[in-house]
Amino acid sequence: MGAGTSAAAEPGGEGGPAVSEPGVAEAVATPETDEKADKADEADGRKADAGGDGHAEKGDDAGDGGEAPAAPGTSRRFPTVTQDTARPEGGGRAAPGDAPAPARQWPLLTVVGATGLGLLIVGLAPFDQSFRIGTILIGVALVTGAILRRIMPSVGMLAVRSRFTDMVTYGLLGVAIVLLSLMTQPKPWLEIPFLEDVVHSTVP
Repeated sequence: MGAGTSAAAEPGGEGGPAVSEPGVAEAVATPETDEKADKADEADGRKADAGGDGHAEKGDDAGDGGEAPAAPGTSRRFPTVTQDTARPEGGGRAAPGDAPAPARQWPLLTVVGATGLGLLIVGLAPFDQSFRIGTILIGVALVTGAILRRIMPSVGMLAVRSRFTDMVTYGLLGVAIVLLSLMTQPKPWLEIPFLEDVVHSTVP
């Protein structure tokens, strides 16, 4: 009786059910042990995610560097010395491309030719009042340049800046030269009272 009872009471004995060690561990586990295990799993998962993201970012950086490498010696700043300028408005040729070069630049040649002829007349003085006629011719040449700049879509090298700026510059200079030549002493061809002092100051 005592032997049988002791045999049945012992775990793993012949008379009682066999209890394995895992079963004993599960029976002994407490809530605190489960919380520690969960925290350890979460920490391991975070480390794994961080490692994966780090490798992915390095791979992306390496891939970007391979696709668009930085060109050595390049700069986004403007150059110190200007190497090229944009063509001004209306700066195209005044004749078709198959025309000779003088024909493509006939507006400029017209203005320069008339100005040169006026200077030649003033310098040589071949006739009376040649200084007045020569300066009038120079002023008319500049006014002609302003008119050509206004009515023609392309004037070649006669275009220096914008259309408005060229018109004002050529026009004002031409009108001023014509007025001064008409009012120059002796025997002025035009008399404007409030400009007489200006004209007298220009003639010694």
